Amino acid sequence: MRALLLCGVLACGAASAADQPARELEPVHVNAMRDPEVRKYKVILAGLDAFDDYHRMAPQADRLRFRLEKRGKEDDPGPAPALRLVGNDGFNLPLPLGADRRFTVPRSEQAEDADSELELNRKRNLYRIAADVRTPGLAANQRRLGDLRLECRVTVAMAKVEIPFMIRALLNSILLTTDWCSFFDNKKNATFRFNAGRPVSEALLVEGKRSALLASSGQSYSVPLGEGTWGDDAIIELRYAEDET
Repeated sequence: MRALLLCGVLACGAASAADQPARELEPVHVNAMRDPEVRKYKVILAGLDAFDDYHRMAPQADRLRFRLEKRGKEDDPGPAPALRLVGNDGFNLPLPLGADRRFTVPRSEQAEDADSELELNRKRNLYRIAADVRTPGLAANQRRLGDLRLECRVTVAMAKVEIPFMIRALLNSILLTTDWCSFFDNKKNATFRFNAGRPVSEALLVEGKRSALLASSGQSYSVPLGEGTWGDDAIIELRYAEDET
């Protein structure tokens, strides 16, 4: 139950911050809609710091990337998604978005001084902005365990900046630790849920000649991040429902 609570808070933490009133900004072509999806630049910086601090978990991943994830089944008939950093005194920095809906956010003193926000030209709650750590050389249906462990560290670091103090204090008391990702260490049946972006029919954790079937439901699969008998180089192999069809 504690693991479910933690995953739920991390999944919804951005929404609680996004419910705050949007800043009044001069309209630009990249985003002319009201109440867009935003995340504070200081939240992104916390993720970049965590990536650097725990980079040893995924040493071959050259940088932290982010990805856009659809929150539900609502259609998105608008133009191509576009991102920018926007802040005080007219600061505006468009961010390239790949065809796979992944992107990077640079460190920028100017963006920090302008109290910038990462802004998406979509209404709130249509997409979420999630951390994405990828070791090169893996197949599209494979995820490395160390990459996901690092994603947890980045996600938690961002959530701690974003969610209210009382929720942070409540989680600290429930989990009996301020290091939320370590809650999963060597605890039986304690798993962290990840979004595959596509319906998953099977998720298999493999290391050497050893394998274990992981729980999966819809587009998500659950990973025993803190199970110490699995090394960072263990691989999760995903089988997608549409492939089987």
